[in-house]
Amino acid sequence: MGTVHARSLDPLPMHGPELGVQADDIDAPEMDQEPKQEVLENKDVVVQQVHIDGLGRTKEDLLTYEISDVFQAKNLIDVMRKSHEARQKLLRLGIFRKVEVVIDTSRGEDALPNGLDVTFEVTELRRMTGSYNTMVGNNEGSMVLGLKLPNVLGRAEKLTFQFSYGTKETSYGLSFFKPQPGNFERNITLNVYKVTGQFPWSSLRETDRGISAELSFPVWKTSQTLKWEGVWRELGCLARTASFPIREESGHSLKSSLSHGMVIDTRNSSILPRKGGLLKIHQELAGYTGGDASFLKEDFEIQLNKTLFWDSVLSASLWGGLLLPIGDKPTSIADRFYLGGPTSIRGFSMYSMGPQSEGMAGDYLGGEAYWAGGLHLYTPLPFRPGMGGFGDLFRTHFFLNAGNLCNLNYGEGPQAHLKKLAECIRWSYGLGIVLRLGNIARLELNYCIPMGVQSGDRICDGVQFGAGIRFL
Repeated sequence: MGTVHARSLDPLPMHGPELGVQADDIDAPEMDQEPKQEVLENKDVVVQQVHIDGLGRTKEDLLTYEISDVFQAKNLIDVMRKSHEARQKLLRLGIFRKVEVVIDTSRGEDALPNGLDVTFEVTELRRMTGSYNTMVGNNEGSMVLGLKLPNVLGRAEKLTFQFSYGTKETSYGLSFFKPQPGNFERNITLNVYKVTGQFPWSSLRETDRGISAELSFPVWKTSQTLKWEGVWRELGCLARTASFPIREESGHSLKSSLSHGMVIDTRNSSILPRKGGLLKIHQELAGYTGGDASFLKEDFEIQLNKTLFWDSVLSASLWGGLLLPIGDKPTSIADRFYLGGPTSIRGFSMYSMGPQSEGMAGDYLGGEAYWAGGLHLYTPLPFRPGMGGFGDLFRTHFFLNAGNLCNLNYGEGPQAHLKKLAECIRWSYGLGIVLRLGNIARLELNYCIPMGVQSGDRICDGVQFGAGIRFL
C-alpha cells in the first residue's frame, strides 16, 4: 500500500544503513567552532590550489562542481566556511565514508605570500555494501535486506537491490539513481519492482509488477517530481468469503500513468515536528500513455505546527483527494482512497469506513473522494520524567480527528459533491502517548472515543495502537 489512504502499491524506498560502515565512521557534517573572527577576517588570502587525495573510482570532474566555491574565498574565515560547505556537499553525494579538510600555506615556485592550499582527504565507500533495515508504516512492520553498489559508474550513481518481507506486504526491486553533476537535488531514478500486498478489510490480494522512471528537481522553495509508471496489476480474493464486487474486480489490468508531485516542507522534523509547515500536492493521469486504467487523481496534504507555552506544540493537518474516471469504465478498487485507522481517523478500524459491499462479508470498496482533518496538542509527560534524555522521546497527545469518504455521481455537479462529503461526518477524540523513534517512525498508544459512526463502519472504541511515518 503506497500511502496511508491510497490502495496503489509502490516500490520500496531504496535506503538503509550500511553493513560494515558504522554511523561513527561517517563524518557528521557539523561546523567546527570558529576561531575569533576579528583576528582572521582581517587577513586577505588567495586559495591557489585545491587537492583531493584518496580518489579511486570517482571521476574528478564530478567533484569540481562541489569544491569550486573554495576558490572564491577572500580571507581565512571565508576559506574555512567554504571548505566546510564543500565537505558537506562531498558527504552528501553518498560515495565517501570520510572527508577531512587540511588547510596549509602554499609552497613551490608560484606560491604567493598569502597563498593557501586546501586538501580534501577522502575515503571512498566499498564497491558493494549490504544493508539491513526495519520499516514501520501503515500500521505494519517489515524487514528489509539489500545490496548497494555506490558510485557504480564513478559519478555518484547508485544501484540498489532490496527485498522486504512484512506482515501484510512482500516486495523486491532494483533501483538505479543518478544525480546531475553539480546539482544533487536534480536526479533521475529508474525502478523495476514486484510488490504483493494483502488487504483483509477488502478481502483482497494485489500483486504489482512494474517499472518507473522519475525525475526530481527543485524549483524555488519546492521539490518537484515527474514520474512515469507502468504497472501490471493482478487482483485476487484473499478469502473464500470475499464479496461479489471483489470477485468481479479480480483479474489482470495494466496501468500506465504520468504523475507530478510538489512538496514544500519547512518542518524541523517529519516525524514529530515542533514548528514549520508542509504542503504536498500530487496529481496522476492514467490512460493516455496506454493501459486499460483511465482516471485523473488529485490529492493534497497540509500541516501546520506551532510551539506554545510549557514546551507544548499545537498541530493542525488537512488531507483531501478526488478520483475522476475518464470514459465509461468505472474506477478500480486498486486506485480508490481508503480512510480510517490509527494513522488517520483514530477510533476506527484500519481502512474500515465508507462504501461497503452488501452481505455477510462487508468488504470495504474505497471511495472516489475524501477529506480528513486533525487537531493535535502535544505536551511533555507529566512531571517530565527522564528530562534531557530518554524521556524527551515521549509526548502526551490530545487529538480531535474528523473526515469522510464516499463515491460521487459526477453528473450532479460540484455543489452536490461537497454536500455529500459534508454529510454524516465521522469524527473522534481522545488522548494518549507518542513515542518518537528517531527520524524513522513514531508509535502511538491512544484511548479513542469514536463519534459520528455510520452503518457498516468498524470502530475501535478504547485503546488503539498505531505505528507509522505519516499520521493525520
